[in-house]
Amino acid sequence: MDASFLERDTVTVAKELLGCELVRQTEAGLIRVAITETEAYQGSDDPASHACRAVTPRNRLMFGEVGRLYVYLIYGMHLCINVVAHEPGGVGAVLLRAARPLEGLELIRDNRGGAPDRNLLNGPGKLAQGLGITRDLNGCDLLAEPPQGLALERGAPLAGPILVTRRIGITKAVDYPWRFVAE
Repeated sequence: MDASFLERDTVTVAKELLGCELVRQTEAGLIRVAITETEAYQGSDDPASHACRAVTPRNRLMFGEVGRLYVYLIYGMHLCINVVAHEPGGVGAVLLRAARPLEGLELIRDNRGGAPDRNLLNGPGKLAQGLGITRDLNGCDLLAEPPQGLALERGAPLAGPILVTRRIGITKAVDYPWRFVAE
């Protein structure tokens, strides 16, 4: 993966991240997953975005270099992971909502504490937990060589259609069709 892929309109990148892979090297082994669901979040023109008002310590990564991992806590209990992606001089990130395991299924199962396979990675908090993501990875360069604990790679082209819907789990700008799901 190269930075130019992420230096584009955030909504476009969100759609095209489907099928890309996250690779997590842990002490216990390798985990590889294919991204199957994303949502785009932009800057001041997006009232649902963390970056809608101004730079804060929490959202500062959304204003910076593309390819960084933006990790934050929701509901005081679940971590969410985002890929910073935007046009040069822009603001934005793509929430990674779901994925399917490609390698390291047993590690994912262990990280998820016995969840049924159909529910291993089918939500943003579940995805972060399944990959063993901690806040320590906030700001990680997903494009670094060698990888810094989590890497983003191009995957196989998607075979099926892409479902485009309104974003979910938010209360502002709910009508924006910026959620993408690989069917």
